[in-house]
Formats: sequence, C-alpha cells, structure tokens
Amino acid sequence: MSKKNFEHRIKKSFLNLKKEFHGLQIELSRTQKKLNRLLAGKICLDISKMSGFSHRPSKIFFTCGVGRSKEKLESFEQALRDAGIARFNLVRVSSILPPNCQFTQKTQALNELKPGQIVFCVMADISTDEPNRLIASSIGLAVPGQRDHYGYISEHHTHGMTEKKAGDYAEDLAATMLASTLGIQFDPDKAYDERKEQYKMSGKIVRTRSVTKTALGDKNGLWTTVVAAAVFVP
Repeated sequence: MSKKNFEHRIKKSFLNLKKEFHGLQIELSRTQKKLNRLLAGKICLDISKMSGFSHRPSKIFFTCGVGRSKEKLESFEQALRDAGIARFNLVRVSSILPPNCQFTQKTQALNELKPGQIVFCVMADISTDEPNRLIASSIGLAVPGQRDHYGYISEHHTHGMTEKKAGDYAEDLAATMLASTLGIQFDPDKAYDERKEQYKMSGKIVRTRSVTKTALGDKNGLWTTVVAAAVFVP
C-alpha cells in the first residue's frame, strides 16, 4: 500500500469517526432534553402530590389577620399567625375560582390541612411603619351561576380606605372580571351597587363576597401588616 493510499484511508477513517462522534453528541443532547422534561414533570407531579393538588381544589375559605413588630417580615409572620395560616408553606397563585369549588368554613378547613403542607392561596397584604396610617387588604370573590364555569378572585391592598370601601372595591374587581368573561353588558361608569344588581339580574353571577382586614399604623412606629387570603383546600 502506497503512502498516499494509507494517508487517504487514515483521513477517511478520521472523518467517519468525527461524524459518528457528532451524531453521538446530537443523540446525547436529545436524550438530555428528554430527561430534563421528564424530571421537570416528575418534580411538578411530586409537588402536586405533596400539596394534595393532583387535581384542582374542591374547597376554598377566607381568612385575614394583622401583625405588628419592629421588623417588617416578622409583622407579616404575625399577621399570618393571626389569620391561622402561618404553619403552611404558602404558594400565591392567580385569581381563578375553579369550577364546582365550594366555599367552606375556616375552622373546618384548617383541620383538614397539615403543618408544613404546600397550600395555594390568593393573598393581598400591605405594611406600614407610619403611625396611625390606615391600611387595608381585601380579597373579593365572584361566583358564576353555572357551577361548571370558573369564577374570579381579586386581591386589593391600599392606604386610607375603610373596611367597607375596600371590601366593595375587591368585590367589584372580581365581579367585573367575571362579567366581562361571561359577556354581561354593563356600564363601567355606574356605581358598583347598581352594576351588582345588574349582574345578579342576568342570572350569570349568583354571588359575590369579600374579606377585608384594616389597621392603623402602630403609634410607636412598629411595622404593621394586614393580610387577607382566599385559601384552597384539596
């Protein structure tokens, strides 16, 4: 075999090995992506199982609380304790009430949840260290007439608003979002009380409700926090 042929065969073998190596790299990359997707799915499934939410939640309850401390974070923790939900790993979610989700009493619901459990909720919170400043956190709920349709939950936090005004505002937000989804015609410039009657008369929105917590900033300048939450139960 001539030197030229030998070099040609060596070069050809090298190119073939290079192609095979490149093919293996592509296959390895595809396999890695598949493993990543499987792992991500398993993690989501594990979290769902841990939290009891392998399916959509069947119940919901309202709660609220206030806390005060020299540290802002601790005042938030105290507010959660006052609301009865500090012992859970809370995950905030967006504002959809699942179809056929039933409203339940707080005491009964808390007995069904375990310390450390991952619990999903829609939460509103606000803090202040200004003495005597009024703060409010509110959650509103709008329930559709057709129970197999989803409803809306709204969160609202503000300064200087009374408990009733904050609650009405949160209810208005939830009802308006649901009304627009259901195609109910309404005049946004009308007062909420008027639109509320219009919503109910349509038969498409059967109930609205809210939970609100207000507080005045601590007179000595401690951090004051108020929370309101709609908490989901499996």
